Amino acid sequence: GTGTSITQAAMRMLASAGVLVGFSGGGGTPLIAANEIEWLSPQSEYRPTEYVQGWMSWWFDDEQRLKVAKQFQQLRIEYLQQTWGRDKDLKAEGFNTGDADTERAIHSFSSRIEQAVNVTELLLVEAQLTKTLYKIAANRTKQKDFVRDFERVDDANAFLNHGNYLAYGLAATTLWVLGIPHGFAVFHGKTRRGALVFDVADLIKDSLILPWAFICAKEGATEQEFRQQCLQNFTKHKALDFMFDTVKRLSKEGASL
Repeated sequence: GTGTSITQAAMRMLASAGVLVGFSGGGGTPLIAANEIEWLSPQSEYRPTEYVQGWMSWWFDDEQRLKVAKQFQQLRIEYLQQTWGRDKDLKAEGFNTGDADTERAIHSFSSRIEQAVNVTELLLVEAQLTKTLYKIAANRTKQKDFVRDFERVDDANAFLNHGNYLAYGLAATTLWVLGIPHGFAVFHGKTRRGALVFDVADLIKDSLILPWAFICAKEGATEQEFRQQCLQNFTKHKALDFMFDTVKRLSKEGASL
């Protein structure tokens, strides 16, 4: 961001770790299009090959890809249960997996995920789960008239858009470092170049972005305050570690699911 400086030694260390570095103006996200921002790609080609090779060992098999897609969704639910179950701040705001409506939704959708016969059906189940969680969040924060709309300018919708872009950034970082191209999605379809980014981001969006978007909207927080809340929760709940562990494990175990 503005005012940042970095040494050559630091750049060598980042390049050796496969980190993509960019210089931007204030704000920085969401990055929709830019010509004043210069992204610097590390020139080291010694990133691991085992993960992309493992991913490709099962990706061309429709049945195995569906199994991995289901595993993504189940892990997404497990992560939500863990984060909502132990986060005192979320519990104080009424977000608790022990509540009847939340517990019922999780149990119902978890069983429907396993019963899905194709990705199209799985996408429908996923959309209904997220819609149910929106309703729960709106009820907890007394926002009865909430409608999810990417074009709306109300705080809850704006915060959801902003937070989702942060999750996409974590997902893209995970895939970049592991060397897996974004086009090899298991869930969002093969016609979107960055689809695997959306798959991986889904692991944490409902758990960490969704509730805080509604809480911050209720409290009248600024966009910067919401952003800081998201970043703190990414660290607190080890979101990036969870993404890395999931992608690494499924790249190796996907063929045996």
